[in-house]
Amino acid sequence: MQTILVLLVAFVAGIEGILDEFEFHQPIVACTLIGLVTNHLAEGLLLGGSLQLIALGWANIGAAVAPDVCLASVISSILMIHGLESAIEARFVIAFSIALAIPLSLVGLSLTKVCRNLAIQLVHKMDETKKVSYYQWIGICMQGIR
Repeated sequence: MQTILVLLVAFVAGIEGILDEFEFHQPIVACTLIGLVTNHLAEGLLLGGSLQLIALGWANIGAAVAPDVCLASVISSILMIHGLESAIEARFVIAFSIALAIPLSLVGLSLTKVCRNLAIQLVHKMDETKKVSYYQWIGICMQGIR
C-alpha cells in the first residue's frame, strides 16, 4: 500500500510540473508528502526544505528551461527513505540525498525534453477536434509517468 501511495504522489507531482496549479511539484510539498506516506515525515520535511532553498534560484526564463525539481525531489526522497530504513545515520542519508538531487534534476530535464518532443506528435493528432481532450491527457500523463 505504501508503494502505491508513493507512486501516486510521484505521478501527481510529475503532472504538476507541467500544470503549475497546486504546487505539488515543489520540493517542500513533494518530499513532505512522500515522508508522510512512508512514516518519515520529519526527514521528508527536512529534505524538502533543503531542496526548496536550492530550487528558489531556478526559473524558466525565455527559452531556458530550469532543472526538474520535481523528479529530483521525488527520487531523492525515495532514496532517502530506503537509506533510513537500512539503519544508516539520518544526517548522512539526508546530506547524500541533497547532493544527489542536483544531478537527478538534470536527468529530469533531459526526460522532460523527450516528453515534450513526443508531445509534438500528439499536437498533430489533435487536429481532429473530438480527440483534443484525449490527447491532451495523454501528454500530461507522460509527464506524470516520467
